[in-house]
Amino acid sequence: MRVVADAVNDGDHDVVLVVDLGAQYAQLIARRIREAHVFSEIVPRSMPVTEMLKKRPKAIILSGGPASVHLDAAPSIDPSLYDSGVPVLGICYGAQLIARDLGGEVAKTGRGEYGGTDLTVAQPGALFREQPSEQVVWMSHSDTITSAPQGFRVFASTPETPAAAFGDPDRRVYGLQFHPEVAHTDQGRDILKAFLFDVAGCRPTWTNVSIIERAVADIRAQVGDKQVICGLSGGVDSAVAAALVHKAVGDQLTCVFVDTGLLRLNEAEQVEETFRRQFNLDLVHVKAGDRFLNALNDVVEPEAKRKIIGETFIRVFEEVARDMSDARFLVQGTLYPDIVESGGGDNAVIKSHHNVGGLPEDMNFELVEPLSALFKDEVRAVGEELGLPEEIVWRQPFPGPGLGVRIIGTITPERVEILQRADAIVVEEIRRAGLYREIWQSFAVLPAVRTVGVMGDDRTYAYPIVIRAVTSDDAMTADWARLPYEVLERISSRLINEVPGVNRVAYDVTSKPPGTIEWE
Repeated sequence: MRVVADAVNDGDHDVVLVVDLGAQYAQLIARRIREAHVFSEIVPRSMPVTEMLKKRPKAIILSGGPASVHLDAAPSIDPSLYDSGVPVLGICYGAQLIARDLGGEVAKTGRGEYGGTDLTVAQPGALFREQPSEQVVWMSHSDTITSAPQGFRVFASTPETPAAAFGDPDRRVYGLQFHPEVAHTDQGRDILKAFLFDVAGCRPTWTNVSIIERAVADIRAQVGDKQVICGLSGGVDSAVAAALVHKAVGDQLTCVFVDTGLLRLNEAEQVEETFRRQFNLDLVHVKAGDRFLNALNDVVEPEAKRKIIGETFIRVFEEVARDMSDARFLVQGTLYPDIVESGGGDNAVIKSHHNVGGLPEDMNFELVEPLSALFKDEVRAVGEELGLPEEIVWRQPFPGPGLGVRIIGTITPERVEILQRADAIVVEEIRRAGLYREIWQSFAVLPAVRTVGVMGDDRTYAYPIVIRAVTSDDAMTADWARLPYEVLERISSRLINEVPGVNRVAYDVTSKPPGTIEWE
């Protein structure tokens, strides 16, 4: 059973709701709010306004979106929101929605704006106070707000958008045609802070210390005096989750490290050394490589792989729990992006994370997920606050299904061994180049195809290795890393010369979107 963390509404922290109207930037808006030390929660557009208000939000932000307000099926919001007394900020599509609903004009001018755009601030108002009258903002729209609703003031304009920023200070309802949440908007963070603090009166109480204090209290309330097991992989998410739960319940916690046979080279030994010997945690090491590989025999489809791996994990944990007088709480390092990508709320299923969409319905555990409301950068900050060492906190992400989703095709012991050795070389060379902290993830992918090559004047017929390296802030979006050619050359040379069975190397230059970071 999953117990999903609700918004913080206990009075210790103010809550800002971000209504997702289909925007690719909804998660970025939420992150920017948290960077201002105010808690944010993304809610689906299908949530009734009455349910939103039950969360006692200090403010509500309407996100952008790809639709046109002129379409019958376009996302909408109950207009009663504007008279609720809760401050409202609409961004891009959200601003167009406010303008349309309250009597302004949103026109199809045929002259959209995309990318950096010059904004002229004529009336500063609350959002632009003490800011430059000329600034660059990031636009991405085809429809245009040509006039604000009656009673609203226009604060700023662009060459194509007469009402690029407008609002009614009395009702505390504002609209921005541009995107203040993206880095390309010069004063974007200041504009958001002005709305949060000057308009909505939010308190900046969402800090690393407060996150830890709340998580510890929630864990104790959920677990009581019962025994708890934690699925510990050695990555940052599970390590921080384990540290939080250990801080909350001490020796009630037993960590379980499952060697799936799909781990990085020498991973099992590293986990043993770090968590058993350095941290003195109660650690159960389950060697289940044959079990996972047998379950994945001849499985090719990625969603099937993830679900098989997720279920097998749970069955292993259940067996360990029975040996511990039936511990019924299972700690997982589930993050907010995991839930979003697995189809949380109104979101489409991008891929089922093994610890979310890949879980079996008939498991016997109640999940403890202290990180499920956090983004990756928040998790790292919490890990540092808890005193975890840098090599754990800043370790690059590794998927729960492991190399099972980096072998494209059937998984075999031979392919696992090839990929382990190839992946180790990629990471070693990225570290050697001093790029490890700059890159979000860097790894090797093994497509289960063979290519013709020539080595030592002989014909070869071996596997290609694809190098994947991306930069990102939170894994919701990512850009392919511009690795120096000399680094790529060293990696390629080593892969072909040091890994038997490899005769070709390629580099993936796909961003997210349209791709995902992992190949499966």
